[in-house]
Amino acid sequence: MLTVLKTICLLVLSNTFMNAAWYGHLKFKSAPLFLTILASWGLAFFEYCLQVPANRMGSETLSVTQLKVIQELLSITTFALFALFVFKEKPTINHGISFALLVGAAFFAARK
Repeated sequence: MLTVLKTICLLVLSNTFMNAAWYGHLKFKSAPLFLTILASWGLAFFEYCLQVPANRMGSETLSVTQLKVIQELLSITTFALFALFVFKEKPTINHGISFALLVGAAFFAARK
């Protein structure tokens, strides 16, 4: 269980960097595109430095499918928080429904 917890923590951090790399540049639309690409690549480097060890460690106790579903749930969760705090986007009922469906997908993927 400790391995799964460590894996999840690394994936949360990894997804935080991913969201910053993929969407953070939208706060700086006046910056030259070339610079935003370089900045995004720089952030993606740290994402991979966390994601690769997380998946390697997690694969000791979880299946690849379980890892992917956990990653996707964390991705959407960290994105929702990123959108809320960085872009001030308020969650809607449709966001809640889509999240609930993803949780259902995670349940069925993890079920033996």
